[in-house]
Amino acid sequence: MLVQALGQAMLLGMHIPDGFLSAPVALLWWVLTIAALAVAVQRLRGFDERRVPLMGVMAAFIFAAQMLNFPVLGGTSGHLLGGALAALLPGPWAGMLVMACVIALQALLFQDGGLLALGANVFNMGVATTLAGYGVGMPLIRAAGGRPWGLIVAGFVAAWLSVMLAAFLTSLQLVLSGLSAAVVFPAMLFVHAFIGVGEGLITVAALALVATTRPDLVPALAGSLDARALGRAMSRGAMLTVTFIGLAIAVGLALLSPLASADPDGLERVAEDHGFIERALDPAYNLLPDYTIPGLNGPLSTVLSGVIGLLIVFALAYGIMLLIRGRQESGQETTR
Repeated sequence: MLVQALGQAMLLGMHIPDGFLSAPVALLWWVLTIAALAVAVQRLRGFDERRVPLMGVMAAFIFAAQMLNFPVLGGTSGHLLGGALAALLPGPWAGMLVMACVIALQALLFQDGGLLALGANVFNMGVATTLAGYGVGMPLIRAAGGRPWGLIVAGFVAAWLSVMLAAFLTSLQLVLSGLSAAVVFPAMLFVHAFIGVGEGLITVAALALVATTRPDLVPALAGSLDARALGRAMSRGAMLTVTFIGLAIAVGLALLSPLASADPDGLERVAEDHGFIERALDPAYNLLPDYTIPGLNGPLSTVLSGVIGLLIVFALAYGIMLLIRGRQESGQETTR
């Protein structure tokens, strides 16, 4: 029962289940995460309203892509985190909010990660990865002068480092919660060094596709477009088309989710190998456990739960970004 519950709580990615972190550590990272997201909301100024739907698309794409675990090493799997990708496309502040929507939905609807540990999970996989991805990737892109090879190098390096940073923070939280640093740090960083390679390759592929088809969506490349071309690319009709295409791609990824590797992810593998897997607590409740619909078995259950999740996270990210945009406009009118 315990192992099954842990599989539900940790099926995807580096999500920490309740029981792995002590209450003081979990609460500390709740405070840090709330502070970081508050800063992101404040810094998200001048965000074009026409780009708001794209935040929903980004959230839906990352959610769906995270369902596709890929095998690494022997008997271990990994998947896209997406923080670096989110940072290099909409920017670090919008990307941070997008990642928070994805990770929060995974915990609340699918019981993927604990509720008390949600602050740590959002910080590790959402806040830290976007800041690292932007802080490392954008200087490399600019240094390359917007050349395609620069985008490839920057995307891979930023994505790999973002995974390693998330693994380091997760290890730090586990050590502060009473586990051995000599055990946790080497094991977590070793396995995630390989998972980071997969993250880098997926990030590069996504960036290359966007840069080839819609360079206006990459901030570092948009500056090289003339005003007329940028205006056409940013038109409402063009953004609506991108939104529908992006959602279609996300649904396509969800359709592939039954093909994902069933091997345990990096954190689960480390927990099994080093004997602290039994610390995981059962989820407080079950809605769509293990990314399935109760009463419906087989691949169809996984696909339908994935489609439901990506549509909800699209609406969630879209609504939050629209609300932030509306409040900023109201504030600007008040100060006039």
